[in-house]
Amino acid sequence: MDPSLQTWRHPGGKLRELGPESLTESELLAILISSGIKGKSAETIAGEILATFGSLKGMANQEHRNFLTVKGLGQVKAIRIAAALEMARRIARHS
Repeated sequence: MDPSLQTWRHPGGKLRELGPESLTESELLAILISSGIKGKSAETIAGEILATFGSLKGMANQEHRNFLTVKGLGQVKAIRIAAALEMARRIARHS
């Protein structure tokens, strides 16, 4: 089967098969979120986060509390996202 036509149940499968560069920003964020809530997948929540903040760059300087405005994100998921963004900032500072 052509990999471009493959569908995955979660973006982690796509990353495993095609590598991280093949994922959209929303799919990468969905991996950090891990799971959704009833009626709302991690991918949907990720899309709502990106729509709320405009982009990954728009998310970059947000306090983790700001992510809690998105339905489906609790403290743990917001902290996980904030930690990943901080790692990215540190990598960028040292590049």
